[in-house]
Amino acid sequence: MRSRFMTGTAPMSTTAFTAEFRQAAVADENNGAGTGSDVRRDVRLEITGGQPLAGELRVSGAKNSALVLMAASLLSRDTLRLRNVPPLTDITAMGEILAALGVRVTRNGETLDLDGESITQVAPPYELVNTLRASFFCIGPLLARMGTAQVPLPGGCQIGSRPVVEHVKGLKALGATVTIEHGVVTASLSGRARRLTGGHIHLDCPSVGATETLMMAAALADGETVIDNAALEPEVVDLAGLLTAMGARISGAGTPTIVIAGVERLHGADYAVIPDRIEAGTLLLAAAITRSSLRVGPIIPEHLGAVLTKLEDAGCRLRHDGGAIEISTDQVRALDLRTMPFPGFPTDLQAPFMSLLATASGTSLVVETIFENRLQHVAELQRMGAAIRLQGNTACIEGVPRLSGAPVQGTDLRASAAMVLAGLAAEGITQVRGLEFLDRGYAGLEHKLTAVGARIRRLSDPA
Repeated sequence: MRSRFMTGTAPMSTTAFTAEFRQAAVADENNGAGTGSDVRRDVRLEITGGQPLAGELRVSGAKNSALVLMAASLLSRDTLRLRNVPPLTDITAMGEILAALGVRVTRNGETLDLDGESITQVAPPYELVNTLRASFFCIGPLLARMGTAQVPLPGGCQIGSRPVVEHVKGLKALGATVTIEHGVVTASLSGRARRLTGGHIHLDCPSVGATETLMMAAALADGETVIDNAALEPEVVDLAGLLTAMGARISGAGTPTIVIAGVERLHGADYAVIPDRIEAGTLLLAAAITRSSLRVGPIIPEHLGAVLTKLEDAGCRLRHDGGAIEISTDQVRALDLRTMPFPGFPTDLQAPFMSLLATASGTSLVVETIFENRLQHVAELQRMGAAIRLQGNTACIEGVPRLSGAPVQGTDLRASAAMVLAGLAAEGITQVRGLEFLDRGYAGLEHKLTAVGARIRRLSDPA
């Protein structure tokens, strides 16, 4: 069966598209990653630490936003054009899932055209869904448009449990019949209903995924839907912006109460994904941990308020320059931080920020409140000489004068980024493995850092 992925106007097989997109994300002359020509093993980054950085770094589009915006293409028969889409393996996986459902996907650089006219399936294949938790976003738009959806429960997560109970409860409040059997969530319209019906939904926790799923489902419902205790994250606001551009009627996105007045039909749109606030924070931390000066952008400062405050508390100097931020750092002071839902400090930057605090002057405390397994990077930082004591979900960090290069393993996406940052500051050579995580969320991170003075090589031994 041929994939519906397209580049330009010539159809490509799923394998060919996947290889090309991954090449854009992680290609390097040293390893040929993404060529699809052979299988590689022991892929790693070799980082020679202690190099000062200088110059400008470009922030790519937000992965977490792009994934849900792609799912929104299932709501309309018209073409949805998304700009500023980062070339990441997670984006490739979502594209494969949409193609399996019948969406026609065309890629041109960082622009994706998604034509949802001929949706042929309502059940994405398990083997594709199992690779990407964000695939569960498909259940809301599929149900709203097709009247039924069968989506396998997403697979396990390295950083902790992320249950779908809020999604299920919300879909039921919109009039859907929902069952879970043999690991598959089946949602369908009740009785002879032609559309979902608006309703009042109170989320027990402000889940970003549930908020986004229910916004998409409610956009085509009959009547008004109110979501209370909704997530406040910028990605929710970005989805509301896209849905509004497609003809939806939404108010309150970015506040605890979102109101959606359902419409019968949504049309296509041309929409740009917001900058990735987590990548932006990571790049700012690269300057801080190397005691360097960099210009990083585009950045929407309101999306990074808690992070920028903590950087200033740590001794970094920040200057807003148009859509970018100039950061310079000479010394880093210890501080305490606690992860919280937006607008609090983001859990996705806890591990990268801990790498910085490992080099700070004084004692820091980091408390992780979002995910129960998101401190696995502590053991790897300890391998590099970090002085960290761990008790439950709290890490006590005594700053050390310098870290030492060592072979380390990224245990999840953000932990992998933390290892790269630690390697930039370490004395000697650090080898970072676990790049299958890194490549899910950072578009060509080593190329960006190399361009401003870092010494990083991607290596791999042939199988």
